[in-house]
Amino acid sequence: MQRIMVIGVSAGAGKSTFATRLGKALDLKVFHLDAYFWKPGWMQASMEEFTQLQQEMIKNHSTWIVEGNYTATFDLRAEKADTIIYLELPLRVCLYRVIKRWLTNLGNKRPDLGGECTERMEWAFLKFIITTYRARKKAMKKRLDFYQEDKLVIRLKGKTAIEYFLQQIEKQKSSSAS
Repeated sequence: MQRIMVIGVSAGAGKSTFATRLGKALDLKVFHLDAYFWKPGWMQASMEEFTQLQQEMIKNHSTWIVEGNYTATFDLRAEKADTIIYLELPLRVCLYRVIKRWLTNLGNKRPDLGGECTERMEWAFLKFIITTYRARKKAMKKRLDFYQEDKLVIRLKGKTAIEYFLQQIEKQKSSSAS
């Protein structure tokens, strides 16, 4: 696992937290796609700029963890990845986490957003999560089935499976360090 994509069924699945812990355990640099997509003041990067930034990141780093879904550029990352890790939690858990993150970070800037966007919440975002959850889950299964032909695809469903996976990786690191 040298070039890893961390994706999830939805916002609130824990991609950023998971990728950060995994990066620390594997000593790999983590790139958060939100930091490439969102410019100061919640301005969106153009698709050309967003794509180019990812291409440069992939070209300039031989190892990486890229966290985020962004289906429009999924194949760009998947082509170079050796591992795809998919996180799936129930819709109610994802929604709870999104709202908790918003309340916890209210008025603050999050590092996974490039440190330039103050935390916010919009009804349209919650509606998007709710209305697309099932379709995204189905689409992710199809996409992962396709990529498992030549990639290591790890599907972690539920908090217990996610935590167990991370603990095993962290344990491997600590035992190899001693």
